[in-house]
Amino acid sequence: MATASALSQPGTTLHTRGTWSARDDRTASAVYLGVLWVGMIAGFGVDFPRYLRENPAAPMIVHIHGAIYSVWMLLLTVQVLLVVRDRVALHRRLGWLLAGWACLMGVMGPVAIMVSQAANMRGGPVYDPPFLCVAFNNVLCFLILLACGIALRKNPAAHRRLMILSSVSLADPGFARFSGWIWPQEPASIPVWFVYTFYGNVLLIALMTAWDWYRGRLMRQFVIGASALLAAEFTATVLYFWGPWRALSASWVAGWARHFG
Repeated sequence: MATASALSQPGTTLHTRGTWSARDDRTASAVYLGVLWVGMIAGFGVDFPRYLRENPAAPMIVHIHGAIYSVWMLLLTVQVLLVVRDRVALHRRLGWLLAGWACLMGVMGPVAIMVSQAANMRGGPVYDPPFLCVAFNNVLCFLILLACGIALRKNPAAHRRLMILSSVSLADPGFARFSGWIWPQEPASIPVWFVYTFYGNVLLIALMTAWDWYRGRLMRQFVIGASALLAAEFTATVLYFWGPWRALSASWVAGWARHFG
């Protein structure tokens, strides 16, 4: 149960520890994960035919990267379902597997996009070096939020929110593919491009914030993490349109192609 002060001032109270039963958060976590799955399936689903027809074809490491990130979603789903079914001890033991898997993702994500960009340097369909800022930002935010979530594992309410938030930082590859399918012409305006790319992340953060605010359960750690994530994503958007970054990212891809191509 929430404290009386939290119930009387739902919009202003920021908790550092949950004053309610941990079981009260479990259904909400499953709902957020469901929304994330819908965005991923919709986006990658409509984009899959184009992916199969890419010329040049996507390098093998891109397929491996996709498999590794898909396994993450499955592992996260298992973790949420274990908590929903009250199998907390098994959830904790499996958590260290997820931590190790996240380290693998932290390597594979940047490597896969560099290989893909280098393979498309001579007019390929996915050559877009400035987009490195978004890809690198996603992985960095994911790892930082995940590390914070693990550090807060003895604070279940904060732990649960930051672990979900860490995967929210990876939502845009799925959601943005869906918006690109609906609106193929990429926007040229920074604010519109931010919405076009990160609307799924914003939607999930808004859902999490609104529900916790309504129940008087806003966590300080979540508010800081969500605000930092949105700020990082907007910074990546600005960087994407910044001329010096465009030149620098193109030189990085060219250097990768020379040394590893």
